Amino acid sequence: MAHTSLSGTPASGPSSSGRSSAGTAHAWAALGGDPALLDRVRYEGTGGLPAQLPVMELARSCVAVCALAAAELAARRTGGRVPAVRVDDGAVTAAFHSDRLVRVDGVAPTTFAPLSRFWRAGDGWVRTHANYPHHRARLLAALGLPGDAGVEAVAAEIGGRRAAEVEETVYTAGGLAVAARTPEEWAAHEQGSRAAAHPLLTIAPVHERDEQPPRILPELTGETLLPAAGLRVLDLTRVLAGPVATRTLALLGADVLRIDAPGLPESQEAHNDTGMGKRSTRLDLGDRVGDRRIFEELLESADVVVLGYRPGALEQFNGMTADALAVRNPGLVIAQLSAWGRYGPWAERRGFDSLVQVATGIAAIEGGEGQPGALPAQALDHGTGYLLAAGVLRALTEQHDEGRARLVRLSLTQTAAWLMNRLTKDPAEEAKETEGTEETEESGAYDSERWLTETDSPMGRLRHALPPVSFAGGPANWSRPPGFWGSDAPEWR
Repeated sequence: MAHTSLSGTPASGPSSSGRSSAGTAHAWAALGGDPALLDRVRYEGTGGLPAQLPVMELARSCVAVCALAAAELAARRTGGRVPAVRVDDGAVTAAFHSDRLVRVDGVAPTTFAPLSRFWRAGDGWVRTHANYPHHRARLLAALGLPGDAGVEAVAAEIGGRRAAEVEETVYTAGGLAVAARTPEEWAAHEQGSRAAAHPLLTIAPVHERDEQPPRILPELTGETLLPAAGLRVLDLTRVLAGPVATRTLALLGADVLRIDAPGLPESQEAHNDTGMGKRSTRLDLGDRVGDRRIFEELLESADVVVLGYRPGALEQFNGMTADALAVRNPGLVIAQLSAWGRYGPWAERRGFDSLVQVATGIAAIEGGEGQPGALPAQALDHGTGYLLAAGVLRALTEQHDEGRARLVRLSLTQTAAWLMNRLTKDPAEEAKETEGTEETEESGAYDSERWLTETDSPMGRLRHALPPVSFAGGPANWSRPPGFWGSDAPEWR
């Protein structure tokens, strides 16, 4: 096995296949990583995420820094050298399509509900998200339509209104709708200009003056390097970026316990994809006598808390701010994810990948003939998920050296800004797309089957994408399939 020293001094043999990734270098710098370690990353394979924007570069970069952060933490825990990292575009492509490729007994999931789509408004386009029953109900109520209204009724109602009016009316009612904007319109919007001023992500001590001893994790043992082994992760996230991050931490050995509110059910189809390696339970944080006490006990011995709800949603429960969490558990790593960022007029708005694409101008770039388009995968979600996992891993490595609670923050909007403004396509990929020879499954050059596997699960025979995070000596698959959502006991393993 080829390795490098912690400082990145190359061992014998080539450190790269000759390909490079400026996106990986930029993301690794944002994570605070040692640039010398970039020599440990090797790129290979072919994938299929053709788009106007450099989606493949975003995907491989996010996976690369996640794998490198895992390898770095593994080296800290073995006292050895950083293992070599391999990034295969085929595995990355399958992983970014994992929510579409998953099957249970051959049955495909429903990716978008009928009312989750583009609508032509009186002066432009609107995108709605209504996959969950409560979002569908709020959308229809905001439009003044009955609960059983269908596509035709919604189309007629939105068609008679301005796009901005639909956006504000639905948002005020607690629903999800965004008017389509061009990149220039988003840049001129206060939320867009605020997002442009923020970095891709941040990792920082929660309290600068805290003096806590370094976190020295037990030495890794066994044939497989699991850098997160022995760590306990509370997963308070929902579709899709947060669950992708915690699924990755589970792959790397963490005991991940997902917690959802009893009155906010998750789709079992979504959990079949992102519940790999985790357990899932339900707790009402507003129940101070019972469930909240259980949560506090779990929090006491947690190493990481990942929060994926919109800003303000969890803070309504006393003690759920980053400062308060760090006071109660001084060694905690706290990761916060949001759609629009924790700043600006949209800070507390709900959001999903599809809506961020529309607001930021991605849909305008990817569209054609006067109609908005979409990225070939929910790339903002998946990419942000791997960046979030990388941020947690790098925070743990920093704690190994310095101690202190760490706060990791990301947003889908900042990932979108990175995709649109900082990343560029690999020249070879751009040439293939120009020549009309994109490596897609339709063209036959890319076949996802190589990156899929099957296993028995409580739901039936489960087909799923293999993890793209790969480093020498690391895990090849999750230790367990997902179970039924919300069915596990609220306790650590």
